[in-house]
Amino acid sequence: MSMVFLESKGGDPAFNLALEQYVFDRMDRSKEYFMLWQNDNAVIIGKNQNAYAEVNAKVVEEKGVRVIRRLSGGGAVYHDMGNLNFTFIMDAKASEGLDIKLFCEPVAALLQSLGVDAQVNGRNDITIEGKKFSGNSQYLREGRVMHHGTIMFHSDLDTVAAVLNVAGDKFQSKAAKSVKSRVTNVKPYLKEAIDLGRFKELLIDFIAKNEPMEVHEFTDGELAEVEKIKEERYATWEWNYGKSPEYAVQKERRIEGCGKIEAHMNTKDAQITEIEFFGDFFGIADNKELATLLIGKELKKDTLLTALQDIDITKYFHGITKETFVDILL
Repeated sequence: MSMVFLESKGGDPAFNLALEQYVFDRMDRSKEYFMLWQNDNAVIIGKNQNAYAEVNAKVVEEKGVRVIRRLSGGGAVYHDMGNLNFTFIMDAKASEGLDIKLFCEPVAALLQSLGVDAQVNGRNDITIEGKKFSGNSQYLREGRVMHHGTIMFHSDLDTVAAVLNVAGDKFQSKAAKSVKSRVTNVKPYLKEAIDLGRFKELLIDFIAKNEPMEVHEFTDGELAEVEKIKEERYATWEWNYGKSPEYAVQKERRIEGCGKIEAHMNTKDAQITEIEFFGDFFGIADNKELATLLIGKELKKDTLLTALQDIDITKYFHGITKETFVDILL
């Protein structure tokens, strides 16, 4: 079976995940595919994860990080332009389960040839000195497998830590939780100075060493179909956040001039089904009135602010703005 090389030219994470789906669903099944792609700042969460439990919403907003849900399971990973993503799409052959290691080994082997002690661990990561630089996941359907992984080459590790650190919130959910690991970049371990562009060339050559790879350039028609998939799924709040499993959360914040506010929420399809407030804050109105107003509202900043547009929030929580109150809920 011949191998086809594909490369995405852009950094839009919603488009790139749609591109993966297009290749998996619609391109010639008699061929195997190897794709390289990069995303601008984004957190890519697993199919079964709760978006709200995986990312720090405040940091995501401040840094302009996109949150996109993928088709495969596994945990949340951070992407930026210092990270290279790789995808294999092919027949699952005799395997009825997920064989993560099979697709990680070429990446580890390339790095070992460059003098880096990269190892595939027992879960779904590739590590250097016990630190993760590559998270991997798979999607299996109708006898075909899509394996995708990250290679953190020179990512911003401070942003990785900030975005994926959800502090102060207590979640109870059936959603899959990310396993937190120490992370690192590849570049500091290389014996020779190699930039990401050169590393990409080496990886393509390494994958193709046993057989030549055909290169496929996407047509305008194909790209239009990918754009349609993006707009219908990966660019929507309903897919990225609304698909979050039912969960309960207790959010606790201390606000200067107001006091401690605890928001206890139950949600379904990322909509508030129940909410109560506790704490040592001051207010002159019964906050149960406010809770009733919020029932059924989607956990979107604009939606919540619209619901509160005619409300004097200081009647319920002295010394707080509507924006700060919504930040607590999100």
